[in-house]
Amino acid sequence: MEAMEIEEKQAPLIEQYVKEASTLTDDSSLSNLIVDATSHPSLFAFSEILAVPNLLQLQGTEKSVYIDLLRLFAHGTWTDYKSNAADLPQLLPAQALKLKQLSVLTLAEANKVLPYDELLEALEVANVRELEDFLINECMYVGIVKGKLDQLRRCFEVQFAAGRDLRCGQLESMIQTVSNCSNVEFFIDQVLSALAGGNGEYLVDMLATSDNVLLMIQDKIKWAETMCEGDRNHRKEFKDRMEEVKKSLHSKGGKQHQQGGKQFRGHQDSIYCEFDGEMDYEDELSLSKRRRPPKYRP
Repeated sequence: MEAMEIEEKQAPLIEQYVKEASTLTDDSSLSNLIVDATSHPSLFAFSEILAVPNLLQLQGTEKSVYIDLLRLFAHGTWTDYKSNAADLPQLLPAQALKLKQLSVLTLAEANKVLPYDELLEALEVANVRELEDFLINECMYVGIVKGKLDQLRRCFEVQFAAGRDLRCGQLESMIQTVSNCSNVEFFIDQVLSALAGGNGEYLVDMLATSDNVLLMIQDKIKWAETMCEGDRNHRKEFKDRMEEVKKSLHSKGGKQHQQGGKQFRGHQDSIYCEFDGEMDYEDELSLSKRRRPPKYRP
């Protein structure tokens, strides 16, 4: 339910940025849009924006670093940024905050119990107090994660985490995980092994991970269906507009051709009478010139 709510809240924002990016052709305007999108406090998915064809024109230009920046926000983490900071634009405070929030989501995909030490290192936070404030105010309060802070065990127990944009090869891995868990014999063996070994934490983590994977796949299937429907509507609208333009051009061209023919026939008799039925080469050439309907160039 939480995942669906986040998808629904982001959908209008994603649609807004996709439409705007589709109309822009200037490199500076496109790079500014990327900065604005990656700074927005309520946007945490970027693959739809990254798929807009207009953005490809930034490749090979001085603005190409902004495409790399958008890819970083779609799939990367704060650690990735620090490793490649020299090749990327300097982040605004809002972008730095967003990337750290996304980094928490990435960590939560792999483990449901996140040690404070791991989070402190991954987010480059000074101390536990700042870390807990960040998790409460910038993650749980925003709604992208839900969980419990365990100060005694120095860890964050994740109960829910919003899914990030899928990376190449990630979907196949998720499908394999679900397929394994869908196999009753395999699943029972895993449960019995965990119980026999007294590994309750592993069992809980396995169940939680499977549930989260299923939710993520459901969300991505819904997103894919929405994008396919939007693409079909866009293609139909474009095709209809093209047909209207063609009909309009043919209609205007036909009228002009008819008018030109009438004028030619109307003047033909008077010309022949005036010149006793004889015309020189220039007169004949002038009569042979007829207005042609304009050619449609797509």
